[in-house]
Amino acid sequence: MTIPPAFFLPGWGFGCGPLKAALAAQSRWQCVDLPGCDALAGANASVNTDAPPAHFAAAVEALLAALPPVCALGGWSLGGMLALAAAEIAPERIRALFLVGATPSFLQREGWPYGRPPLELKSFQEKIRKEGAALLPRFAGSFCRGDAHPQTAQWLVQNASPMPQAALDAGLVWLAEADLRAALSRVTCPVTLMHGENDPLIPVAAARWLARRLPESRLVLIPGKAHAPFAPDAPANARFLRELPFP
Repeated sequence: MTIPPAFFLPGWGFGCGPLKAALAAQSRWQCVDLPGCDALAGANASVNTDAPPAHFAAAVEALLAALPPVCALGGWSLGGMLALAAAEIAPERIRALFLVGATPSFLQREGWPYGRPPLELKSFQEKIRKEGAALLPRFAGSFCRGDAHPQTAQWLVQNASPMPQAALDAGLVWLAEADLRAALSRVTCPVTLMHGENDPLIPVAAARWLARRLPESRLVLIPGKAHAPFAPDAPANARFLRELPFP
């Protein structure tokens, strides 16, 4: 059997930098930018890149259009939501999923108490429009609360790839729109869920809920870690790499 390529999507705001650092010893997986969020656009305005899709559904379509016919797909946080949505829409194309700190819905909704309050996200969107990437250190500090490693937030910021303002804005719209609960039964591939036990942004309950409803899944909880269980200490990275599925 031919081994399919494996692609990993970053979370909102930090680009591929942190994941490339964590995946450095694992050549099977390569990190790719979120749709329309090429970090080069933030560093060089002359680079011709597509604008980020305005809506989550369009972002998933753009992702599938950029992927090969068959692959393994992983993602952290927002990247995990995009990967999960791709497997719902095109289950015949996704051989395996690896989701880190993921959730089917970032926002609280009817029947979904494990998300963030909608007004909280609206306030954050306004701050991002005013402050842009300058807000990222505070954001990292907030979702790294409870992490046993005191330098996790700083490590994420130091390794972050520059992101254009349009990508920051679009990503928050995607988080507001995405609700993947209804189509989980369409996901037929093996799914590995990794979650920090102390994640203050996406509670462990969301990962447990996913694990119960995905037909072929396993949940790996990382003690002492928050929303970035792969960063920055070597033991966490070693666990992260050991759990990467090989479809």
